[in-house]
Amino acid sequence: MKFYIDELPVYFPYSYIYPEQYNYMVKLKRSLDAKGPCVLEMPSGTGKTVTLLSLITAYQSCHPEVGKLVYCSRTVPEIEKVVEEARRVIAYREKQEELSQQKTLCLALSSRRNMCIHPRVSEHKESRLVDSGCRALTASWVREEAKNNPAIETCGFFEGFSTTGKDALLQGIYTLDELRTLGKQKGWCPYFLARHCINFANIVVFSYQYIIEPRIAEMVSKEFKSNSIVVFDETHNID
Repeated sequence: MKFYIDELPVYFPYSYIYPEQYNYMVKLKRSLDAKGPCVLEMPSGTGKTVTLLSLITAYQSCHPEVGKLVYCSRTVPEIEKVVEEARRVIAYREKQEELSQQKTLCLALSSRRNMCIHPRVSEHKESRLVDSGCRALTASWVREEAKNNPAIETCGFFEGFSTTGKDALLQGIYTLDELRTLGKQKGWCPYFLARHCINFANIVVFSYQYIIEPRIAEMVSKEFKSNSIVVFDETHNID
């Protein structure tokens, strides 16, 4: 269904909208217009995620000066759920507007442990072991020594990303699983591909820590512009 909030056309991918959802959108738009923070609460089971995505993607479409949507959640299943909901919202909008080409890039990002596809390193269950195993194959000094010593192991997926993946212009919607599949098909490391692509994506979905943890934010999200829209979902889980 399509409706307007003030002058803003909103595409909602369901045939019925709860009053709570509409009121939520009204308050959210008011906050975006004011360029200020807001704290919103919505009853469980009333479609908070699709409400947020429908309103914010509509706002992005009508306000080109607005930056990316950075959607922060807690667990991998929650992150994947948000990406799937974004897929539904964007597909409906494009169908209604009869857009012939996919212009939106939405993707998830998680830890190396959740994204690594290296046959040996990905077998580790602990994050610290995956991280150290990855760095042992991708560190600049390791790669430099490997040029003169074929016995030194590097990561073929990282090398593939460094050679051709950095020039990739992705479009579409990508869950973590879809990024891993793409990485295997192209020979690109999905973790570093996602790290690269979040800088020009329209919608990024990842964990709270990529924004609020200074050490991690310095590596991952420091390039995000100040006009980005940042959503912290279920903020009571932040501790």
